[in-house]
Amino acid sequence: MKRIILLGLSFFLVAIAFPQAEISIETDVSAVTVYFEGAHILRKKDIELKKGITVLKFQNLSPYIDASSIQLKAKGELTVLSVNHQINHLMKTEKTAELKELEKSLLNLEDKIQLEKVQLAIIGEELGFLRENKSIGGRNQEMNLSTLKAVFDYYSTSVNALMKKEIANQKSIRNLTDQIQDIKNQIKTLSAEKETPAGEILVKIDAAKALKANFELSYMVKNAGWYPTYDIRAKNVEEPVLLTYKANVRQDTKVDWKGIHITLSTAEPASSGVAPALQPYLLNYHLTPPRYDNEINRVSGIVLTKNQEPIPFANLVINGTTIGTVTDFDGRYNLMIPPGQHEMTVSFIGYETKTIPIKNTVMNIVLDQSAVSLDEVEIVQYKIPIDRMSSRSTLVGGVQSKNLIRGSRSDEPISMPVAQIERQTAFDFEIDMPFTINADGKSYTIDILNYNLPATYQYYAIPKIDKNAYLMAYILDWEQYNLLEGEANVFFEDAYIGKTLIDVRYATDTLSISLGKDKGIQLNREIVKSEGSKRILGSKKEETRIWKNTVKNNKKHTINMLILDQVPVSTNTDIEVGIQELSNAQHDSNKGEIKWEFELAPEESKQFDLQYTIKYPKNRKLYIE
Repeated sequence: MKRIILLGLSFFLVAIAFPQAEISIETDVSAVTVYFEGAHILRKKDIELKKGITVLKFQNLSPYIDASSIQLKAKGELTVLSVNHQINHLMKTEKTAELKELEKSLLNLEDKIQLEKVQLAIIGEELGFLRENKSIGGRNQEMNLSTLKAVFDYYSTSVNALMKKEIANQKSIRNLTDQIQDIKNQIKTLSAEKETPAGEILVKIDAAKALKANFELSYMVKNAGWYPTYDIRAKNVEEPVLLTYKANVRQDTKVDWKGIHITLSTAEPASSGVAPALQPYLLNYHLTPPRYDNEINRVSGIVLTKNQEPIPFANLVINGTTIGTVTDFDGRYNLMIPPGQHEMTVSFIGYETKTIPIKNTVMNIVLDQSAVSLDEVEIVQYKIPIDRMSSRSTLVGGVQSKNLIRGSRSDEPISMPVAQIERQTAFDFEIDMPFTINADGKSYTIDILNYNLPATYQYYAIPKIDKNAYLMAYILDWEQYNLLEGEANVFFEDAYIGKTLIDVRYATDTLSISLGKDKGIQLNREIVKSEGSKRILGSKKEETRIWKNTVKNNKKHTINMLILDQVPVSTNTDIEVGIQELSNAQHDSNKGEIKWEFELAPEESKQFDLQYTIKYPKNRKLYIE
């Protein structure tokens, strides 16, 4: 016990001899690097320090800081003793000016409703007083006609005026109530969550002397991200494609990013305009031909809570891609699905992240609230080891190139001045002018780059799947543009065509972009009925299929076109596939793909016949298209 008392006394004496000053530090966000999920925040501050030990409390930070990512750089004759992260429940994150103004307006409207209700109460008292005093004079007292008329007129006029006031007050209350509901909806839009506590970082330093030191504080924060989209413009099939590269940035970190330099990084801490693709037609017993009616290329719906309330600004991403979107105020979303992708991830702060299979074109998604909400978390200080911090700046990845990319055409959309920096495993877009992203969960679109892409054009069709022709643009050397997969708005011949996908995951040396359907090309595919399409030849059964593909060019210029079809591929030696007619098509025997490539003059029509026979044992059953 004596040892404990002496030890405590010694700590007390040390504390008296070396008092620790605490300084509350307010900083502004200096720069932000936004990733597909999360963001890296940089804050800078020059601080006057006295000699000795000082605790610097960096306050009013986001509550969603990843404590393990905190880094501190300090320049000056000082020693950093510790860095701690904590949540301050007594200090709430600062509300935006717009939110404060709305809450002020809400209080004013509620006060007006109370005044209107007071007026209604007074009117009610006055009407009650008049009704209780309708009898004038005594029971046996006679009243002349003029007096009776005067009393009646007074009573009628007074009651009429009071009731009109009552109606006007009730109407005013209804109008004020509607305004209050509108403001509440707007407040909900700006602040989708309840009030949250503020994050803090405590830095203990030991200064050898009084000095002015420079501090750089950086950390990762959740509930932020970006995804790419594009605008594609083609005036005709003779000119290059104008591509506008756009970034959709969102954040609800509870701290506004005001007038800062933003870097976008690719690093990893209704009718579709997507052209169809063939699947191999594998032929065997008990196998059915490939089906294309179940292919989902667009999904939409609502993201809801368990109480069936819409969740605005929830984040949806197609797994394995950078294709994503954010729900609107009503919780609705609409997202295109690239071929071969069947899952998406839905997330929203305070709710469990959910990965779901995409099985229908309309999917309403219910998110479960997190078992432990932010304000229920037990706060434990996180100490950063000293050996993790350095006062030296390091360059990760190394800059290989830095070029300012600008458009060259006078009619191009104006985009932000942006520098592209290519790193070893990713590349960044540095926006060279200040930008503001409010902490409201909304998606802010930034036009970052414009490209004139030399392209060749070709019409593409698979009548077996879709009797529409798709205009395709083929782009060589596309890798130099650092494109990512994402949705694109298509404009052709100065008209909006619809949406398509830029999918670079499987592109080779040529990137193909579907510019949507062209109704000027007429297509048809039909089976030709013929005698003897089924025959028995000994122990074998033989079936013949004859398909007729027709195409007509209703446009005013010659087009280059590619039509695909297929023949089945046998995977069993008992099944024989023989081809009788291909109409000079190219045939891929491994995949069974049939390809006709040709030019078609205005108003010209062409027909392509495909005929094949299938032989198999007559005692077996085979599904043949």
